[in-house]
Amino acid sequence: MDYIIGMDIGTTSTKGVLYDTSANVIAQSNQEYPLYRDAFGMAEEDQEEILNAVIYVLKKLITNIDFTEDNLRAVSFSSANQSLIALDKNHAPLTRVITWGDTRSAKYAQKIKDSVEGQALYEKTGTPIHPMSLLCKLAWLKNEHPDIYQKAQYYCGIKEYIFYRLFGIWQMDVSIASCTGLYNIFEMNWNKPSLKLAGITANQLPPVVDAYAQFSGMRPEYAQLIGCPQKTIFVQGAFDGALSNLGVGAFNTGIAAVTIGTSGAVRVVTDHPVIDPKSRIFCYAVDKKHFVVGGPVNNGGVVFRWARDNLFDAEKSTADLLHKNSYNLLTEIAEKVPAGSDGLLFHPFLGGERAPIWDANARGSFFGLTQMHTRAHMIRAVLEGIVYNLYTVLLALEEVVGQPKTIMATGGFARSPLWRQMLADIFERPVTIPKDFESSCLGAAIIAMKSVGLIDDLSATKKFAGKTVTYSPNSDNYPVYRELISIYIRLTRQLTTEYTNIAEFQRKYATQNKTTK
Repeated sequence: MDYIIGMDIGTTSTKGVLYDTSANVIAQSNQEYPLYRDAFGMAEEDQEEILNAVIYVLKKLITNIDFTEDNLRAVSFSSANQSLIALDKNHAPLTRVITWGDTRSAKYAQKIKDSVEGQALYEKTGTPIHPMSLLCKLAWLKNEHPDIYQKAQYYCGIKEYIFYRLFGIWQMDVSIASCTGLYNIFEMNWNKPSLKLAGITANQLPPVVDAYAQFSGMRPEYAQLIGCPQKTIFVQGAFDGALSNLGVGAFNTGIAAVTIGTSGAVRVVTDHPVIDPKSRIFCYAVDKKHFVVGGPVNNGGVVFRWARDNLFDAEKSTADLLHKNSYNLLTEIAEKVPAGSDGLLFHPFLGGERAPIWDANARGSFFGLTQMHTRAHMIRAVLEGIVYNLYTVLLALEEVVGQPKTIMATGGFARSPLWRQMLADIFERPVTIPKDFESSCLGAAIIAMKSVGLIDDLSATKKFAGKTVTYSPNSDNYPVYRELISIYIRLTRQLTTEYTNIAEFQRKYATQNKTTK
């Protein structure tokens, strides 16, 4: 039998799936690692922990293959985008992985955003000016950590670092490059004004290759540890959001993919770059001929986890004792509350926010609390708030690419019938859920299939999406949500100034508290 492996180096774990060449799942593996938040706004990871996770997952998957009879055709990679690692002249790390969720560069992002060249940078790179981008992270590093900045000879993200360690190759796929804020998506090369502003040269960044680039020859010590033949073909791949669209078969502007994992996003694929005059959405490459347009949110499943850990600690402990999934228990509690949570709104901006407001200072809040509201109302409002925010991204996207005819939804949340129905009700249109929840792994496998000639083009993605189930809007619920979403959007706008004020207060307090300790 012939096999394909799709790997996804995510924010909180690395996942891998072993497929046959018809995209049937043969085996899966997953390894988690921590996200370090040792300082205000920090969101870092340890690259060695991630490397070990990649090795572990690959090794687990490869044990299912009998290389005397079977053939591993290729391994391809998805990864989270917008991570930054500073390296010395020997490619040794000077920093941990500074992830997309790190907001310490907020001050420098705002300066760039307010500058004359800010809008022009977005229009060339397709990357909104925000602390997530490498452009802003480099400005922060230059000003706040000049010692590291001066020592750094090279910069890359987590996928490039993993490939360098495993294979000794130094390259970046066009998809990851297009997410940095340093890459011109129209000319398909590093954007000189961005590099100048960041104070670096193109030689400090990896050469850019297409998503289908192949390489082999894993370093012998790793090949032996993993059990991987050195002749095995590895394929560069793309960033996780682009591959998630492929994995659910959302490969044209008529199909929007909605993803809620740790974070979330709404995206469509086009055959040309698309720029939003209001700078609310991104435009990144899938490969050199296709682009994904959409908006990411910081606050997806991570907000649900926050609510579980901080508002429902007793229920979490009970679920653990009963060996029951704590998230399922909370959705059962939320189901007892009517749609709209009796007028309780929740803004889920616990980690600042990206699309559509692009405000690292945004903060979370409950609005409308009365004595009649209970914790059950609060947990339902949290779930609804996450989906309200995704709906505002869809509204912005529709202004630029038109209204999609189909909504495909995936990610961890898609396992919950309550969230599926909530999405259909708030979006006021049918939502289709594919059987395969690990859409980024499947998307990576599809890239590998095209690279090695198993498929001719990416339009074949639809046949790999597998069985689906569709949820239709509940006519009793969507009029309620329609009224509340208007209040939600107006309130977000009215709080913009106060977001800045409270964020400045929190930074001041955090600094003083750290000094006192």
